[in-house]
Amino acid sequence: MSPWVYLLLAGLFEIGWPYGLKIAQQDSHRILGISMAVICMIISGALLFLAQKQIPIGTAYAIWTGIGAAGTFVLGVLVFGDAMGMMRLLGLILIIGGVAVLKLSH
Repeated sequence: MSPWVYLLLAGLFEIGWPYGLKIAQQDSHRILGISMAVICMIISGALLFLAQKQIPIGTAYAIWTGIGAAGTFVLGVLVFGDAMGMMRLLGLILIIGGVAVLKLSH
C-alpha cells in the first residue's frame, strides 16, 4: 500500500480518539468511548509508523495532525453542534491549505 494511503488512514483514525473521549464523557458510554479512543490511537500510530518509512517525519506528522485537527473540528460542528463562525472556518481552510501544500511539495 502507498505510504500516502497509510498517512491518510492514520489521519482518519486520529479523528477517532478525540471522538471516543467525547462520548466517554457520558456515563453510559464510558467504557465504549475509552476503548474506541485507545484503539484509534494504536491504529493511527501504527499507520503513521508505516507512512514514515517513506515520507519525511515533518511532512508526515504535519499532515497527520492536520487531518486529525480538521476532521475533529468538522466532526464537532456536525455531530456536537460546535460553533462555526467565519474566523473558525478560515482557520479550517488554512489547516487544509497547509496540508495540501505539504503534500504537493513532497
